[in-house]
Amino acid sequence: MVSPIGGFLGRVQRRLTYFPDRQPVPDAATVLPGARDVLLDTADRLRLGAWLVAPAGPGRGVAVLVAPGNAGSRLGRVPLARALAGAGLTVLLIDYRGYGGNPGSPTQSGLARDVRAAREYLVGSAGFTPDRIVYLGESLGAAVVTELAVAHPPAGLVLRSPFVDLAAVGRHHYPVLPVRALLRERYPVADLIGAVTVPTVVIYGTADSVVPPGQSRTVATRAGGPLRVVAVEGADHNDPVLLDGAPVVGAVVDLADRIRG
Repeated sequence: MVSPIGGFLGRVQRRLTYFPDRQPVPDAATVLPGARDVLLDTADRLRLGAWLVAPAGPGRGVAVLVAPGNAGSRLGRVPLARALAGAGLTVLLIDYRGYGGNPGSPTQSGLARDVRAAREYLVGSAGFTPDRIVYLGESLGAAVVTELAVAHPPAGLVLRSPFVDLAAVGRHHYPVLPVRALLRERYPVADLIGAVTVPTVVIYGTADSVVPPGQSRTVATRAGGPLRVVAVEGADHNDPVLLDGAPVVGAVVDLADRIRG
């Protein structure tokens, strides 16, 4: 049984961690050529809307599972999906529970189920084998796909602006609070990444005001697989260059080419 205090702290934490745009999104084809609406079935029986985007022109035979950060909806990731599809990649653009008109409310365990459902869709209905799938996680999504990569290794992993763990980010923004004692969710990226042995790229902005750059560098130093680090000089957390710019798209394409080679 959850105590009243524990339940209150959990609600407060979630309000400080997740910033979903709960509004339903348009049909995929109306915003992305070559995209279609798909449904993801989670282990706890939620049905989540997502968009599967076909490659533009000759495909590379590689799929990218995009795990977004903690805000907005997949509508805001359209430029990223368009750029990746333009490079010949199939893209699965998801929203977590509680985002983009999806049912449910976000939690760490819930998001873990959501990305598992996304992976199962790619290896099932979409027909991709695990050695033809790249996980791309941005910020909070980097934590989500790192945990997924431990349990279900992909061909490659791209982490954009990863943090050490949720408490480390919390301490940065709320230095006077006993953040670690208050948190009910952990997202321990730095503790998990050593168990991921696939090729990994860590991308971060040197002027990131949300996730301190040093935390992304710490995650990189603990990576268990072949590693590439991309530091984008002067970039802040939500600058376009880190959302859908050349450093991110290029990192994914480079991994895809290594997979195909």
